[in-house]
Amino acid sequence: MKQLSLCMVLCVVCGLLWLNEIARADATRRYDCTIDGTDREPTGDRNERTIVSFQYTCRVTDGLLKDGGITGLSVSEWDSEKGRYLGSIDVYRALDGIAVGQLLEATGSSVTENNRAIGMATSGKMVFKFASGSLAALSGRTLKFTIKPISSRQFEMEFADWPEAAQPK
Repeated sequence: MKQLSLCMVLCVVCGLLWLNEIARADATRRYDCTIDGTDREPTGDRNERTIVSFQYTCRVTDGLLKDGGITGLSVSEWDSEKGRYLGSIDVYRALDGIAVGQLLEATGSSVTENNRAIGMATSGKMVFKFASGSLAALSGRTLKFTIKPISSRQFEMEFADWPEAAQPK
């Protein structure tokens, strides 16, 4: 009888740990992104300084919002290998929901591999200026994000502390 009780307790504890892992995984949103178009403009005041704008599309890679997406436009100022983001606007789509995010602040640096630039590593904060439907819980919320390059035309974007209320029911 004691062995059966111990087994039940262990099963309950393992089940709770498993549910906690799922909740923790869902608090992070990862997107695989593709750069659809890029434009570079020299500023004219220094050789190494440019304004870079690019359009991108992203898909959720895992979790309950898998296959949700983003379309966005970003503008940044680069001085050699360091960048400062001037603005970005993103439209988030999920089943029965839509949200619009706006960049608050972000900085980046060029990432090289084999002496060749492959992309930008970026971190910053954004705010959801509008959200409705299944994404309504994002409205007014500020989130931190990081971007890691995968290749010259692809990157991974990750948000920490994605609100549980924005998960599909």
